[in-house]
Amino acid sequence: MDLLYAQRCLNCHGPGGRGDGPVAMNLPVGTPDFRETVQRKSTNQIRRIIADGRGVMPAFDPALRPSEINDLLQMVRFLSREGRDLAWWEKYDMLVAAHCSIPWETVLGYDDPPEAKGR
Repeated sequence: MDLLYAQRCLNCHGPGGRGDGPVAMNLPVGTPDFRETVQRKSTNQIRRIIADGRGVMPAFDPALRPSEINDLLQMVRFLSREGRDLAWWEKYDMLVAAHCSIPWETVLGYDDPPEAKGR
């Protein structure tokens, strides 16, 4: 998963998801800092942004499998919560990979429609 993030996201979003990747300063718009944006979005919103793209960010749906999009979604969540650089996560690669293979959005009910949660 860290390799996938490094290949697809790091150049713009940076190693810690702070929007400070080597390409970010050359973009016509600012790159969001995950620490400031991710917690305000639902799992489905983040998945849709990764799959469909947004602004200058390309759509990854044609290039990535749904499981890879989900892995990126989890990495974005990790980076937003911890503010850790990828080098830190590499120490725990197996744990992170195991964690990301669990369909947490289903287990925790993130993907349930709002009306279903109230029942």
